[in-house]
Amino acid sequence: MLNTGSTGFMLLATSLVMLMTPGLAFFYGGLACKRNILGIMMQSFVSLGITTILWFFVGYSLCFSGGEGAIIGDLDKMFLHGITPLTPFKNGGFPELVFVAYQMMFAIITPALITGAFANRVTFKAYLIFLVVWQLFVYYPFAHMVWGGGLLAEMGVLDFAGGIVVHATAGAAALASVFYVGSRKYKDSKPNSIPLMAIGTALLWFGWYGFNAGSELNVDGITALAFLNSDIAASFAAITWMIIEWLKETKPKFVGFMTGAVAGLATVTPAAGLVSMPVAALMGIIGAITCYLAVHIKNRMEWDDALDVWGVHGIGGVTGTILLGVFASTAINPAGTDGLLYGGTAFFIKELVVVVITSIYAFVFTYVMLILIDIITPVKVSDEEELAGLDISIHGECAYDTGVF
Repeated sequence: MLNTGSTGFMLLATSLVMLMTPGLAFFYGGLACKRNILGIMMQSFVSLGITTILWFFVGYSLCFSGGEGAIIGDLDKMFLHGITPLTPFKNGGFPELVFVAYQMMFAIITPALITGAFANRVTFKAYLIFLVVWQLFVYYPFAHMVWGGGLLAEMGVLDFAGGIVVHATAGAAALASVFYVGSRKYKDSKPNSIPLMAIGTALLWFGWYGFNAGSELNVDGITALAFLNSDIAASFAAITWMIIEWLKETKPKFVGFMTGAVAGLATVTPAAGLVSMPVAALMGIIGAITCYLAVHIKNRMEWDDALDVWGVHGIGGVTGTILLGVFASTAINPAGTDGLLYGGTAFFIKELVVVVITSIYAFVFTYVMLILIDIITPVKVSDEEELAGLDISIHGECAYDTGVF
């Protein structure tokens, strides 16, 4: 029997996660220079279209049909075959179509996260190929293995809302992309609109409640816990990052505050419904510190991850997954497991090993994939296109009538 309350909540959560992709576009668009606002926003928005089509064709089936204990699912639900408006999801609380839509929103935003790393440098044709191939060979296998009853799920690996599946994979892919396309020729550009970035941060923060709380796939106490843990971690991380920059640069920076909030959200994501509220606060603090250090290391090594995708999303997801292995508690969520702090040494080792292997695989596959894409069509824009800006040179549009440069 379908439950109208659960169905309504999951539709709301789905809508919130969908809102995160435009939010990401605003976040990245505000950070980009004026010559590349539309180019980077387009890369987020086009994922809404391409990923939806791919998800309808094969994505949902490969992630959530068959393949028990395997690396990938089967094709039994291609084109959503056999799923009617009355087909219940496995827990019976809401239609499977709602679950299809909810998980599709995760698939949409994950490759879009990567785009901030190679801002200003990648051709649109190459990105479209990247968008399809990366999902087929990175996102879909890990979504199936962790959330679709595949290999990692059978091993007892937990990832409440995407520390492994979303943030670790996207962060590693971002770093591989940076290594492949190299540095921007013109790296001195400043954020074109911090208020636009603030709008994006607000939408991401707001949407993250659907991202994390909705991952309980039910309406219960754990749903509320995941919701509140998300806000707690984001808040502690935002203030921590702000304080670090304040001490280092003598001024409290708004961009730093917002970056810290996103780092905290990424860090708590794998553990949102599996740890206590004090642990969520601690995760926010640790997440802000580790992500800040990662960004500092990136700058020192001169890796041109333009919008700090690896440092914030990648390291945040990895840190949160490892901390889940330490602090998970069945006293908080009986459906979870106990972490290292409560005697779960084996669980901690599994989380640590899996997140490292996931990151390595995503990095290597992405780098090789870019080499192969380059054979079909140029991946990197020309120096002339980069100087003119991708908005004009690739899309033939500009964000502002005046002051483009």
